[in-house]
Amino acid sequence: MSLPHIEKHTINEHLPLRQALGKLNEVPDNLTIFILNDQHQLVGTLTDGDVRRGLLKEFSLDDEVRNFMNTGFRSLKQHEFTLNQIKDLREKRIKMVPLVDENNHIIRLADLTKLRSILPCDVLLMAGGRGERLRPLTDATPKPLLMVGEKPILEHNIDHLISFGMTRINISINYLGKQIMEYFGDGSSKGIEINYLEEKRPLGTLGALSMINHLDFGSILVMNADVLTNIDLEDFFSEFEVQQAEMAVASIPYKVNMPFAVLETEQNRVLSFREKPQYTYYTNAGIYLIRNKLARRIPLESTFHATDLMDNLLGNNEKIIQYPIHGFWMDLGRKEDLEKAREEIKHIRFS
Repeated sequence: MSLPHIEKHTINEHLPLRQALGKLNEVPDNLTIFILNDQHQLVGTLTDGDVRRGLLKEFSLDDEVRNFMNTGFRSLKQHEFTLNQIKDLREKRIKMVPLVDENNHIIRLADLTKLRSILPCDVLLMAGGRGERLRPLTDATPKPLLMVGEKPILEHNIDHLISFGMTRINISINYLGKQIMEYFGDGSSKGIEINYLEEKRPLGTLGALSMINHLDFGSILVMNADVLTNIDLEDFFSEFEVQQAEMAVASIPYKVNMPFAVLETEQNRVLSFREKPQYTYYTNAGIYLIRNKLARRIPLESTFHATDLMDNLLGNNEKIIQYPIHGFWMDLGRKEDLEKAREEIKHIRFS
């Protein structure tokens, strides 16, 4: 979050309670302000309840805030928290949680009443494709900037990531990438940080991962920018962690109806048959969770696909899981898909 947002919710421990009450009055949604020492380190929190308890101890409105503050507050280390910690905060109905650096300086305040989660993983959005099947729409506009409803495809994806607490997003760009950079800028207008990876040539669905200089967490979410989905990213990440997989692939069920009876045979002997059965297959949805250590297996700035990494993992007998998407998902690679998405968006809930 931006510095003004943090300043609105913080006060120095030596200031009088009277001044802190003014701050509390400005944040009615969460009714909490955070107390800092002279080194701007987080040392406590203050709520209406803390004020009442302090007044009962006969402190006055002119006494320092530190006499009233709660030192048993909850915070998260910026890059060291877990999903279980987030779930625990929600269960305890904690509304605003500070994320702090190694020196206990507040880096960000996360409002759990407005976020679906805060996921401890890095993000890479693949937005470098040319969109040949969408020509002439993509002759002058990159596919991720084509409008679906009131905003571009890529903005739907970014806003969905933000709703899960992701504020540092890597975006790989190639074809007409400057337009994407101009549209989103550095991300500050959305309270996030965007890092652009400029591919000199198309690097496939995973090659840009080799261009990221620094990864903050132990895993990364990689997503094609031309899919539109309301996938529950917390549930996806939770399953990835519970299964202790090296890679998770989001999938879409695809049903095939056979028009004839299907025979089950063994050496020409019919064992059974099914009349016009329906088979369900699971197709790749273009959304992955990957352990960050696997980035070392991707050749630097070379064409490399997610399927190449899957082959590598399977060849080494390493664990890959699939995660069926139960919500909305569309690949917007064709004109008819784009038109359908523009109609469907009126009825889809993303948060």
